[in-house]
Amino acid sequence: MEFVKSLRQTKVVKYMFIALLGSLLLAISSKIKIPFYPVPMTMQTFVVLFIGIAFGWKLGLATISLYLFEGILGLPVFSGTPEKGLGLVYFTGPTMGYLVGFMVTAYLVGKFTYSKNLILNFLKIVFATSFIYILGMLWLGTLIGWEKPIFKLGAQPFLLAELFKIMIATLAINHIKKIRKYI
Repeated sequence: MEFVKSLRQTKVVKYMFIALLGSLLLAISSKIKIPFYPVPMTMQTFVVLFIGIAFGWKLGLATISLYLFEGILGLPVFSGTPEKGLGLVYFTGPTMGYLVGFMVTAYLVGKFTYSKNLILNFLKIVFATSFIYILGMLWLGTLIGWEKPIFKLGAQPFLLAELFKIMIATLAINHIKKIRKYI
């Protein structure tokens, strides 16, 4: 019985370590700006996809939740921190809907089953990623007012870069899935 308890504790510690590494990777990806048209891109949403696919929905969701919790506590893990504020004040700002959308996206891409059909895999990832933008624009509209051009401000400038990241994830999906065997 002690052996089983020891194995469970080892597994929990392993999952905590993996979630911590994933949240660190997500924080790093939020800080690196890559020149792109029409706005610079980060690889943050790609890392959200990577975490969901590689870790599965449970550990992926836990990892994204840990990342958000770190940011709410005031660690400078979000893209605009510390320049634009920290903690709960930054979290509840214009990007909150997008950040919450990370959880939905990680859950969905972690829950989906993938095949060798690139088009079907691509569509699944597009569907999952759309929740980042849907929730982001819903929050943005609530925050700044619906009379503003919400789509033009909250999604349009990022769609080309997002398509690029989704294509990378789709092409690498079979390699990313292999990571699950080691978790």
